Amino acid sequence: MKLKHNNTSRSFGDIAMKYKTKSVLIARKKSIEDDFSRRPCFISLFDENNPHLNVQGPKEVVEFDKIHKVVINGLNVDYLLPGNDIVINDLTEIEIEEHNDKVFVKGKQQ
Repeated sequence: MKLKHNNTSRSFGDIAMKYKTKSVLIARKKSIEDDFSRRPCFISLFDENNPHLNVQGPKEVVEFDKIHKVVINGLNVDYLLPGNDIVINDLTEIEIEEHNDKVFVKGKQQ
């Protein structure tokens, strides 16, 4: 897992990271490899709901390489068809953990 914030990157391995945030947008990146079962993805953190309508951009971005799936536990989510993105609104905090080729997301909603 790479946390990209203020143009710096740090690797955390299998450590769960907690973030205070209002909403997140989960999306995949285009892969430059032929491995279609594992793709790079990212989770963008925002201070307001409906981040897909935000013109200012995220406050932080957490990036992952070669992920097979993102598992979201116990949260209400919205799937945006035009961009294949997932939005989670009304958060007070979110916890993100990478283990092998999976990313686990859980948190608290208002």
